[in-house]
Amino acid sequence: MNVSELQFGLDTFGDMSLDDQGHPVSAGQVIRDVVEQAKLAEEVGLNSFNIGEHHRDDYAVSAPDTILAGIATVTSKIKLGTGVTVLSSDDPVRVYQRFATIDALSNGRAEITAGRGSFIESFPLFGYELANYGDLFEEKLELLVELLKEKPVTWSGTMRAALENQEVFPKTERGAIPLRVGVGGSPDSVVRAARLGIPMALAIIGGDPARFAPYSNLYREQLAKFGHAELPVSIHSPGFIADTDSDAVETQWPHYETAFGRIGRERGWGPTTKMHFISEVNGGSMYVGSPEKVAKKIAYALESVGATRFDLKYANGPMPHSKLMKAIELYGTKVVPMVRELLAS
Repeated sequence: MNVSELQFGLDTFGDMSLDDQGHPVSAGQVIRDVVEQAKLAEEVGLNSFNIGEHHRDDYAVSAPDTILAGIATVTSKIKLGTGVTVLSSDDPVRVYQRFATIDALSNGRAEITAGRGSFIESFPLFGYELANYGDLFEEKLELLVELLKEKPVTWSGTMRAALENQEVFPKTERGAIPLRVGVGGSPDSVVRAARLGIPMALAIIGGDPARFAPYSNLYREQLAKFGHAELPVSIHSPGFIADTDSDAVETQWPHYETAFGRIGRERGWGPTTKMHFISEVNGGSMYVGSPEKVAKKIAYALESVGATRFDLKYANGPMPHSKLMKAIELYGTKVVPMVRELLAS
């Protein structure tokens, strides 16, 4: 592995959070805190900062591109993207226009990660039928790929009005906005990303990350089949970093229980247990621990999957802003250099 090619980023959904005294804070404060977290991410040398999109009361962010535009004006180097843009319930033309605007504000630092999302609230909210879940994403992704070429677009489908030799503005100064597609473990999604020639971001949120190696192998095989050059694979996984393993586990656990316990109840899963959490911390895809432990797990994940980028979802549940800032500092100043050293050796 060429260590110089490695990229390290942060992901957040803007989870509704608590202050240091355990009191809930407003959505507005969470959004302002996310801006401060992005500024720190740049200061500690990270490559990218990504914000997810949700439409429910446990997350403050429903319009990540608006927050990214704000971050663009207070940073100068870090790449700014989504994790993910829920393309199925959005308009690809507006997605292009919003990100072309962020690209202008950031002087060429915008990127898009498109995905179907793991929640369904946006479908009734914007008037889409959940029964069209797959077709909506397929068609809209193909249109977005054409729009990002920044040339006149002729396109037709069944889910949206056709375009005939249509120009879309504004154009970017660099001529293109980078696009990734989020993949959660479906072989069909892997093949689609390869067919369209889009870099793949694997969302690995449970189990040994090595079990995703067949997906990255399939992706590379399909890229060659469709005549595309090799493209990067990245990993998105949750975690939290503190000075010691025990501090990280005991700080993260109650917030993890709050967030994932609610999701589990909504989806009919069994209770969220600390035993399961510890199992993921020790042998799965929960990157919780001291800088040393987290660095070893990230190095293992990158090597076993054959990925060159790791995006840590550093906010998982109502964790206080001060704890998240400390985790970001440790990730940039300690974890990332250790990962580079481990993989170089």
